[in-house]
Amino acid sequence: MASSRGKAPSQRQLRVGEELRHALAAIFERGHFRDPVLTGATITVTEVRVAPDLRKATVFVTPLGGEGMDDLIEALERAAPYLRTQLTHHVRLRYLPSLAFRPDVTFEEVSRIEALLHRPEVAQDLADGVPPAKPRETDDA
Repeated sequence: MASSRGKAPSQRQLRVGEELRHALAAIFERGHFRDPVLTGATITVTEVRVAPDLRKATVFVTPLGGEGMDDLIEALERAAPYLRTQLTHHVRLRYLPSLAFRPDVTFEEVSRIEALLHRPEVAQDLADGVPPAKPRETDDA
């Protein structure tokens, strides 16, 4: 969740990001979209990362079932101006950030690591345990 420069986000960034996430989730739940890709789609907003100046927000989303991600991202980018307008009814900010949508691959990464840990050779290594490390010899002189 660190910003592009490696700094941890400020409390304000985290608070605004969480507020935007909740507001977008409510907007998606209502589902008043003209775009056929978005109509009837169940979208989960997993995270919103806000730039330090609060002018840009990256919204991480995943569709229910995980299918059609590319089409979903394109449709959300097309709907970004509408979504930004809708956010003005839910969030009170001096300046509402521009929205960029990205697929959230966290769940896929967790599944990949989970599958890796359940492979027979890895399971065997985990069952055997890791041999204890040799203590370092130090000069106490």
